[in-house]
Amino acid sequence: MTMSLQEISDRFEIQDLLVAYSHAIDSRNWDALDDVFTPDAFIDYTAFGGSSGDLAATKKFLAMAMPNFASFQHMVATSKITLNGDEAEGSTICHNPMVIDKGTGETHVFFCGLWYLDKYMRTPKGWRIKQRVEKKCYMHNVPPGFAVPDK
Repeated sequence: MTMSLQEISDRFEIQDLLVAYSHAIDSRNWDALDDVFTPDAFIDYTAFGGSSGDLAATKKFLAMAMPNFASFQHMVATSKITLNGDEAEGSTICHNPMVIDKGTGETHVFFCGLWYLDKYMRTPKGWRIKQRVEKKCYMHNVPPGFAVPDK
């Protein structure tokens, strides 16, 4: 299949968007998500016990929940993107090690594996995620009694 220069450009721009998301989350820069999502985006993190809602609610949830982790990384790969003019759909894997400080000078590392199921939209400011739904694939080494904080 031969791609046009526009299709190649669109794919690179969407890939950069996925990287920008990971960097925003892993650097705890919630406002950087304004350049990743449309203002009216729907974001569903409920597969792992998180929030579901618009961008503002998601940023509020992240600001509340993520300080509970000493560190984390969102490693994305193997994106399958289907372009359709100014819209696109994609699925991307994410391997996500999460580190919890046990409060004793020790840490505990567990792993989340998931798919990001996304809908993208070309905007005047470039490609943005209009909808993101997480689909759980696996969790490994989760500490007993661990739950995502809800307040």
